[in-house]
Amino acid sequence: MNINAALGPTNTGKTFYAIERMTSYQSGIIGLPLRLLTKEVFDKISKKVGPSRTAMITGEERIIPQNPKYWICTVESMPTNIPVDFVAIDEIQLLNDPERGYAFTEKILQMRGMHETLLMGSDTVEKLIKKLIPKIKFINRSRYSKLSYSGYKKITNLPRRSAVVAFSMDSVYSIAEVLRKHKGGVAIIMGALSPRTRNAQVKMYQDGEVDYIVATDAIGMGLNLDLNHVVYAENRKFDGRQYRNLNAHELGQIAGRAGRYKKNGTFGVTAEVNDLDMKSILAIENHEYEKKKFAFWRNNKLNYDNLEKLIYSLEIDSGNHLLKKSPPAEDFKTLKKLSENEKVRKSLDNQDNLKLFWELCQIPDFRQNNEIYHHNAIENIYFHLLEKGKLSDEALDKYTKRLNAGNLDDIYSISEKLSEIRTWSFVANKSNWVTNSHDWQVKTRNIEDDLSDYLHLSLIHI
Repeated sequence: MNINAALGPTNTGKTFYAIERMTSYQSGIIGLPLRLLTKEVFDKISKKVGPSRTAMITGEERIIPQNPKYWICTVESMPTNIPVDFVAIDEIQLLNDPERGYAFTEKILQMRGMHETLLMGSDTVEKLIKKLIPKIKFINRSRYSKLSYSGYKKITNLPRRSAVVAFSMDSVYSIAEVLRKHKGGVAIIMGALSPRTRNAQVKMYQDGEVDYIVATDAIGMGLNLDLNHVVYAENRKFDGRQYRNLNAHELGQIAGRAGRYKKNGTFGVTAEVNDLDMKSILAIENHEYEKKKFAFWRNNKLNYDNLEKLIYSLEIDSGNHLLKKSPPAEDFKTLKKLSENEKVRKSLDNQDNLKLFWELCQIPDFRQNNEIYHHNAIENIYFHLLEKGKLSDEALDKYTKRLNAGNLDDIYSISEKLSEIRTWSFVANKSNWVTNSHDWQVKTRNIEDDLSDYLHLSLIHI
């Protein structure tokens, strides 16, 4: 069994190389960092080997033909019980991410192809990966094109084929308005968009209908666009715990979208962002960043004897200084918060209930702006499942019928509804929770598609 790592900066063809390697085998699984990128790679592999052989799994969507050979997944959704010839994991430097790092670390250390395992990402993790997997072989890849800093430009003076990067929905929309007023059309890309909306926005740009993109850092994770120039309208973001400045590697990941294949690209700043310091500029231009010294880790061998033992097992240290205990993730914080409720706590008196409750706590909070609502939804589902066994059509209809697009909806309310329907798409994918799971997967996807079409039209007419 070969274990290889293809490491290097953006625009080195790592994902293309992984697709070629995987399809040279009879079967494979690839894990990717974003739902949007997962859909993009799924479409490419499906076209290459045929839809009947290609499956896709994300938290909110499952496309699984009768006998698939190739599985394209978000990293958290990678199936661990399917033997395949080839396994690949992309953007492995995320093993150091405080929010998701433990999930990447788990798959990097435990998932193996029967013939080949390929890890892809930044060379900032080379020394760390070598210590964690001593037998690994490295395939160092150089960037195809040059990346250069071009300084400050006003938003209204940006050249054609530029992307402007900001880190909040309000900022993205307000910048898009300015660009539309002075430059004509603009496309918008955010991680919160559905693949359908994102694809419609990207198509406008790639087809030349518009010459500008306004995006969040979702643009930095492997999305291939015909960009000449990337500028930061903001260089601070909320990372789930606090607002902070982006480091050079994060800035470089985004800047690297400029100049694809052998076409050189430039990056700079705009709006209220000051010129980058020389140290960051040189780091980005030369692709030389601070090396990762540890990976975040969380125990996955859990004890369901009782609540206290489950919590203890989630907080165990690895005993390895390279594997640092992960900060409390959202699912763990949800578990602790909801178990403070006396009714919930009393119900967690057997392993089946505790396993179900923990599984429900792992429903992502796609809205990320109403913790109380999210916790109430989990609690309601939990007691419904205890009482009824599964969520009925009537129960799910009650939750989802108000999420259809309405005449009074604006961009913000449609975005909220899109985030919420993703929750119910996630739930619908759990056949042990939902009476007519397949039907509800279709229904929630249809609602998301309708909302996506509505949002696309709204974004065109900001």
